[in-house]
Amino acid sequence: MNKAERSTEQDELARHEALIKELEDGLPGKRHSNTRIFGTMLVAATISLIAAFVLSIDAVALAANPTADLACDVNAILSCGTVGTSWQATAFGFHNAFLGLIFESMVITMALIGISGVKIPRWLAVAEQIIYIFALVFAIWLFYQSMFSIGALCPWCLAITYFTMIVFLSLLHYNIREDNIWRTGKGRARARAFIRNDGDLYVGIGWFVLVTAAILMKYGPAVVGL
Repeated sequence: MNKAERSTEQDELARHEALIKELEDGLPGKRHSNTRIFGTMLVAATISLIAAFVLSIDAVALAANPTADLACDVNAILSCGTVGTSWQATAFGFHNAFLGLIFESMVITMALIGISGVKIPRWLAVAEQIIYIFALVFAIWLFYQSMFSIGALCPWCLAITYFTMIVFLSLLHYNIREDNIWRTGKGRARARAFIRNDGDLYVGIGWFVLVTAAILMKYGPAVVGL
């Protein structure tokens, strides 16, 4: 084998090793595509926006008449009115639904930009992630308050509880894929392995199961029997 042949073979070997490293380090497959990530984000945020819109209308109705009979007042447990007139519903001095209108609109805009193929600026994607950390914590707190303090559940609020997690995970998926949070090191490797092994998918499924199980264990007859 002459020098030129050895050089060609070494180049091919180097390209092969680089390809293997790229496949191991990368996130191949449709699940990691912009269409799948931002499509999931868009659906979840749209459902949450609809819920927030209905709740904002209910908030206006309750402000005018605290005893108003709302469409989602099904029984003593499934009661938007009971939840909507609690202090927790206006934790920041105004109805929580108006926060939903703002945040979900922001996410929907970002999702549409992402689906169109436009690169999301790193600062914007990270800012959205930080916002949704607080949004998720707030949603969990509200769910806990509904379950154990207010003693009633709001169906539209539950929709937001479910899908806030999905929006959060979609943002996390994108930020990990783009190395927006961890640029190098073990954190990056572990985060990408988490996404590659469908960790975000399992967390989302687990969240739906956990919330549903908690509701059924505490209020099963009232919810199932309606």
